[in-house]
Amino acid sequence: MMMNYSRLVFVSVLLTMMISLLVFNPVEADVVVNNGQHASILAKIDCGGACTARCRLSSRPHLCKRACGTCCQRCSCVPPGTAGNYDVCPCYATLTTHGGKRKCP
Repeated sequence: MMMNYSRLVFVSVLLTMMISLLVFNPVEADVVVNNGQHASILAKIDCGGACTARCRLSSRPHLCKRACGTCCQRCSCVPPGTAGNYDVCPCYATLTTHGGKRKCP
């Protein structure tokens, strides 16, 4: 009889600890967007506006905006300026075409 009681206490303590870990340690869902500020994963970036700014000096603006839009949708960020600054958005910098060339302008 005493064995069952101690086993019951052990299981209840174990369950209490597991539940407290779930309740008191919530998962944070943050991502870095545009200028390094943190935002909720649910926050949306204006890809159209960001890509228009990024591609404004491009010799092929429609192609640039299409590629930029695809990258923006996947990464939820677009580096500032018309070229470079890939360190601000590493995801944007690592996307490549099937040929291994950089996808994002």
